[in-house]
Amino acid sequence: MKWRRALFTASPWITTIGFFLLWEIGCRAFNVATFVLPTPSDAFKALVDNWSGIWPNARHTMFTTLIGFGIAVVFGVVLGVAVGASALLYRSLNPLLVGFNSIPKVAVVPILVLWFGIGTAPAIITAFLVAFFPISVNVAAGIATTEPELEDVLRSLGASKLDILYRVGLPRSLPYFFASLKVAITLAFVGSVISETVAANEGIGYLMLTASSTFRVPLVFASLFVIAAMGILMYAVAAAFERRHTKWATRGLDQYGTG
Repeated sequence: MKWRRALFTASPWITTIGFFLLWEIGCRAFNVATFVLPTPSDAFKALVDNWSGIWPNARHTMFTTLIGFGIAVVFGVVLGVAVGASALLYRSLNPLLVGFNSIPKVAVVPILVLWFGIGTAPAIITAFLVAFFPISVNVAAGIATTEPELEDVLRSLGASKLDILYRVGLPRSLPYFFASLKVAITLAFVGSVISETVAANEGIGYLMLTASSTFRVPLVFASLFVIAAMGILMYAVAAAFERRHTKWATRGLDQYGTG
């Protein structure tokens, strides 16, 4: 059991290190040119050599992503609760939400630039637009799938619709909500970077664009590593909140006592 617990704890590190080793060995074995696919060691060297330029851009991307994500959480929860609690709203707004989410956000960025100009605002709004949908849909689904039998029992005990929503619907939607946070935070980074590559003068997306235009491919991959690291960090934060507040719903993931 101790060995299984140790393997369970170390498995993410083993997988990640193995992936980078295969990448390194493959590039060197087949003599892949650096400007086509740099080795992880080249990318990490570029990360260290250019850290003074990477850090301000990474900080800016993190800022825009968190602001957009925070706005998405507020509006997503409010709309999700309203839609989940009303069958009429659910039926009326669902096609609109699905259709809006189907629009490629990269096509929306030029419109945002026309409205707000080049800079931080389009990145924040793009992060919000990308992260908003999964939060609202999951919260709505968690509330809307409350068992009718349970609602009937609560009504027979004198509970109002608001009481049922507060005492049953909202707690039931918590696992859906926290699961959506893990998806939404990673998507928010995608939205921010997309906007920065199209219309920005700072940020990781802008750095990647300028590096690729001068064929500094190791720096491009170093920027990708930074984005991945920030995404993993925020995903871990969301997962920690999920375990803290919905332990009863995630106990199957903690069978070796590592949570």
